Amino acid sequence: MRKTIKNNLLEMKLNPMIYPLEVIYSTSYVFIDRAYLFLDGDPKKEIIVAIKGKKNLSKKQLENLAGEFLNELLSAALRINLAQHNKKIRQYIVERALVSAANDENLDESVSYLDDPLGIAVPWEEKYSKKSKNSNEEEKK
Repeated sequence: MRKTIKNNLLEMKLNPMIYPLEVIYSTSYVFIDRAYLFLDGDPKKEIIVAIKGKKNLSKKQLENLAGEFLNELLSAALRINLAQHNKKIRQYIVERALVSAANDENLDESVSYLDDPLGIAVPWEEKYSKKSKNSNEEEKK
């Protein structure tokens, strides 16, 4: 990784064998609220990431931003690596959940979602307007 800083612009040249393009995209997305990012280069040889602060940044601030970007690159690489290693188990868990939901023998197909055994779908006006009318009539008597 090589970096240069000039004219409020940080330029880093990354090796795609260490940081795949997917990792760089993920990391860049994290920084789009703080900086403008420009990606260039050959995805097989070298990827150039240019970062320009949305505000005018000092050289020290750009160096700090570079450090944060590199840390986020490592974090994104780890997340993507773990996601790839856990892909089969995630697929298995989702498949089992869907199959068990589809084959659930305890489901009573005669029950409809329109049924309201607890009376919770009754509008407030219907539920309480009768009581208030009855109480008003009793008060008049």
